[in-house]
Amino acid sequence: MSVGDSGVLDDDVPNSDVVGCGVTDSDVVDGPASDGAAASLPGGLESCLEAILMVADQPQQAADLARVLSVGQNEVERALRRLADDYDAQRRGFELRHTARGWQYASRARFERIVAAFVTDGQVARLSQAALEALAIIAYRQPVTRAQVAAVRGVNSDGVIRSLTVRGLVREQGVDADSHAALLVTSGLFLEKMGLDSLEQLPSLAPFLPDSAAAVEGDAA
Repeated sequence: MSVGDSGVLDDDVPNSDVVGCGVTDSDVVDGPASDGAAASLPGGLESCLEAILMVADQPQQAADLARVLSVGQNEVERALRRLADDYDAQRRGFELRHTARGWQYASRARFERIVAAFVTDGQVARLSQAALEALAIIAYRQPVTRAQVAAVRGVNSDGVIRSLTVRGLVREQGVDADSHAALLVTSGLFLEKMGLDSLEQLPSLAPFLPDSAAAVEGDAA
């Protein structure tokens, strides 16, 4: 279970194996599930999904959950959405969030202050202002080189970019055709922490820009 929008960011780690719910390796099949497979699960499909997602340390794709539980993927996706709707209706402190990397429990945004106070108590886990600036530049202008990030900020940014890379929020992808410098892009973990399915869901910068700059941004779009 992850911290939602508290601003506390964990290092990216490789996807862990999906934990089964009363299903052994020998029970896992790659093909379509047989009729009544969901009904035979201990506690039912939704309870098994809850049990798996509660202990998973990474978002889980519906296809992987379906494979482990020997249930059709469409059936798993419907069950996940029912659970998400139920949590919304019950006004729980957490939500079942779907991002580009899969399904995962997360605390709700309105509890950000409370969760942040708990998680960061005695820790230095937040990004610095410099790191936030660099991350924003990369997110909105990717792919970019280190030199381009530094040019926008007006200061060398190698250190903060290294920090973002270590945290798994930024990665290298290809090289610039002219300078042959490495190009930087945001990672899947960045989308997860932002609660986004894709970069297209990033909020527009226009409301925060002077009128002239906003007009330029609109023309570019």
